[in-house]
Amino acid sequence: MADYFTRFSCLLDVGTPQNAARAYEAYLALRNDAYAETETLCCGFDLTIESDPSGSQLWIRSEDHGDLEAVTQFVLSLAEDLDLTGLWGFSYAVTCSRPRPGAFGGGAHVIDLGARKSIGATSTQDWLTAALNGEDPHA
Repeated sequence: MADYFTRFSCLLDVGTPQNAARAYEAYLALRNDAYAETETLCCGFDLTIESDPSGSQLWIRSEDHGDLEAVTQFVLSLAEDLDLTGLWGFSYAVTCSRPRPGAFGGGAHVIDLGARKSIGATSTQDWLTAALNGEDPHA
């Protein structure tokens, strides 16, 4: 049997160490809510505050079964709560423990923090399918 993985690793600068602490508290609340519903300590991603000199960067990641939508919704929530602005994005990889057709790929998401909305996403699998079907993969 094959295991499927969605993996990502990205940084989000929230401006100040105080914002990073507030973001981490929000993450813990989300994780605890997920635990109450499923009895597993998971909310689709892991988060820690980076120990860089600014203390304002969050490291968002998943080593196995990452939830892209959960990351997007969490970051949009932080943008609202912390009044974040600018563009932010992350890329991800889709992998499998065994060779399986269609089991490998990846993509990326871009969020406009100030507008509080996702402004684009791409999937290499969708792009490849469109290109092989003679469609414009950029449409």
